[in-house]
Order: sequence, then C-alpha cells, then structure tokens
Amino acid sequence: MNNLKEITAFSAIQLAEMITTRQVSCEEVMMAYLDQIHRLNPSVNAIISLLPDDLLIKHAKEKDQQFHQVQNKGFLYGMPLAPKDLTATKGIATTLGSPILKNQTNAADSINVERMRAAGGVLIGKTNVPEFGLGSHTYNTVFGTTLNSYDQTKTAGGSSGGTSVALALHMLPIADGSDFGGSLRNPAGWNNVYGLRPSLGRVPTGPSAENFYDQLPTEGPMARTVSDLAMMLSIQAGHDPRAPLSLKESPQIFTQSLATEMKGKKIGWMGNFAGYLPMEAGVLEQSEKALQYFTQMGCVVEQVVPQFEMSQLWQSWLVLRAFVTGGKLMPLYQNPEQRAMLKPEAIWEIEQSLNLKASDVYTASVTRSAWTKELRRLFQEYDVLVLPSAQVFAFDAQITWPKSIAGKTMDTYHRWMEVVIGPTLASLPALAVPAGFHEGVPFGLQLIGKPQGEFELLQVGYAWEQATPFKHQQPKLLTSSPP
Repeated sequence: MNNLKEITAFSAIQLAEMITTRQVSCEEVMMAYLDQIHRLNPSVNAIISLLPDDLLIKHAKEKDQQFHQVQNKGFLYGMPLAPKDLTATKGIATTLGSPILKNQTNAADSINVERMRAAGGVLIGKTNVPEFGLGSHTYNTVFGTTLNSYDQTKTAGGSSGGTSVALALHMLPIADGSDFGGSLRNPAGWNNVYGLRPSLGRVPTGPSAENFYDQLPTEGPMARTVSDLAMMLSIQAGHDPRAPLSLKESPQIFTQSLATEMKGKKIGWMGNFAGYLPMEAGVLEQSEKALQYFTQMGCVVEQVVPQFEMSQLWQSWLVLRAFVTGGKLMPLYQNPEQRAMLKPEAIWEIEQSLNLKASDVYTASVTRSAWTKELRRLFQEYDVLVLPSAQVFAFDAQITWPKSIAGKTMDTYHRWMEVVIGPTLASLPALAVPAGFHEGVPFGLQLIGKPQGEFELLQVGYAWEQATPFKHQQPKLLTSSPP
C-alpha cells in the first residue's frame, strides 16, 4: 500500500483478509504499526518493553517468506501483538509492573501467548499494567503511568489499561487482557473499545502452580469491534489439559455470524442496586440514556433489583480476593528486601490473607454460591443484565485511586470498583461496551450474560455496536500530531 497509515485503521478481520489475499505484506503491516507506536506511544505510555524495529521487521519479513509454505495460517498471521504484562512471554520481560520482577524472563509462554503465536501473531512487546494488576488505574514504578487515549490528563483504567489505550490509538490491531476486578471492563469503557471477561473455564489460564482456587481472574479478548473480539476469543478459548477446569466446547463457535434479532429481548438494568452503590453524579443518568438504544432495537428494558444483601457479597469478595492474591504474593512478602519494594495495596492484600481462617473462606464461598443462584433466577426472566462499567468517570491520572464517591469514603483501594465484582464472583461472561462520553472521555456499560453464554452475549454486543454512534468519535491523537 502507498499509505502505510491506512493499515492501522482497518479492523483485525479486514487486516487478516488483506494479508491472506496479499493486498498488503506482513512487513508493511509491521512498519505501519511501528510508525504509529513511535508517533503516539510517547504521549500515553501504553506499550512497554518494545523490541527493536529491525528485529521486528525481520520477523515480519520471515512471515512473508514463509507465507506460501504455511498451510494453516491462523487469524493473527503477520499481525503485531503486545501481550499484557501479566502473562508469561518467552523472549520478552514479564515484569507484572513490579520493580522486584523488572528483569524477569520466562522459559515458556503462557497458554494465552502460545495460542497467539500459533495463530501467526508477531510479538512486539508488552502492554503496561498496575503492579501485579492490583487496582483499576495503570501505573507502576518500573514503566510509569499509562494515560487515557482521549484525554491525557485522565487515567486509562486498569489493569488492562495499556491494552485498551493501544487499541484505541490503533497501535495494535487486536489484543489480549485479563480480568479479576474489572480489568477487561473498566479500561475498555474509558477508552471506547470492547473487552470481554469470559465465563469460568472458557479461556484456560496458566500453566499455573495452582489450578483450582485461582479461578476468579481470567484472561480474555479486547478489540475495537465485537466481530474482532469474537475472533480473538476463538483463539484464546478451548480446553487445555494443563487447566483442568477449562471448557471443552469448540472455540470455532465464535467464528460464526453474530447477527441476531433483538426485538423482544429483555434487558435487566441493575443500576446501583437500589442505592447500595455510590455513584459519581451523572454516571447513572448517562448510562440510562444509553440504554435507550436497546429500546430502539425493540428490546424491553426494565429496572431490576437482585434479592440479595449486597454488603455480604462485598465481604465475600474481600475474603476470596485476599485468599487468592495473598497466596500468590506471599513469597515476596516473606523476603524482607522484596517486601520493601511491594506497593501498599499488595501488602494490604497479603496481610488480609494472613488473618483468614478456613471457615472464612468457606463462608465466603457459600455467599458466592447464593449470589450465583440469585442471578440464575434473574436469568429465567432476562436475557442480559446490565451495570455501569465503573462507579466514576475517568479521574485524574495523578491520583492513585478515588478516596470517596458521592460523599462516601472508599475504605479500600478497590472499593470504588465494587460494581464489577458481581459478574466476577458469579463466573459469568461480562462484555464491556462503549456507552457515551463525559467531558470528552468515554464511559461504558457491562452487559452480563448467562453462564457459558459468550456467543449469545457477543450477538447482543454486535447489535449494540451497529445501533450506537460511539465508534465514530475517535481520539484526537489519531488525527493530530502529539504534543
């Protein structure tokens, strides 16, 4: 192509078709994306650990040279990819945003990265994260802060903050992320892209030292379009014997057409759980305004309040989060030199875990089970449940996290993201979709689907994408020179 910049504007599906039909070479694709990264990344700090240009162009040329010899080229063939800096990547440092691990190299890829390479992707670097993925604001002492793609004074969200910004600014064609406390949902909402937290077992995680209790976090896809998102899920999903809880359903279901009839579908709007969750002024009102697009599609939108004591769900979250996170980070805490380099939120999680009894974990799991039962009841009536993707609009990137919302003090570093814990604890698929703009910065909604109902949820997301105008408002950095 004569204009390499045009390449970065195509969807991943369009780009794959162009590579397959040789309308564009893998080398041209790599050069276009590297040019975009060098032009825009200094303004936002989304992509880190970037490999040298000459090496990456060499890898892209090799893809071109091998093109006719490779019989089963994957969807990602020749595409530049930058895995999230929480997933193990051979040949590129995996720091987890921690100064303790800033030089960590892995002997092998994670299952997620294995599959991206097998699908033909070319790894160029990583995307930035908060330290150990803790908190929904992407900053660390190793690489610094990732800034919002639409307003560089605001947070990008997290922990997939680098990923969402890289997508929004066309520095990557498609991407992976992960989600424990909203990490695929909150940054997608604040950067006008799509992120899917899959059901338990849909995307195998690991290889890991612990296979059964570390099930609350999950990896998943991020993309600029729902169709691209579904294609990325088709690569990430599928059983792996190293992840015994992973689902055996064929991931090829996600390559089918997403077109569906929306008329008559019932949408349950959960809002702030009848006043339980504090929300920044305007979040509910603007979210409800966005829900009118469902009405225009012929859906029935109703307010619904779960028959559940939501404060108990928060207590369950505190216990299970500390149980998983504290267990993982304990070896670093036990080393005094390494403990001194941990951020306060990591130390807090570990010390919370030290106080847990087995009975606390069991009680938390019982609460989680009861919550899952309540959502099953709601899904007998509703096709999709909806929540805001965050309780606040994107905040000043210089602060660590919001200390209060609507006059209510946030008593933990993640209390301001309590709105995301429901899908996590129920192991349900949750799709973050763009829902509008507040003072020029995007915000989003979570569309929550039935257990293992990713395909149906993606169909709803696809209909939403076609019916809404939000994709047309792109970041100013895309059309102007960075400051």
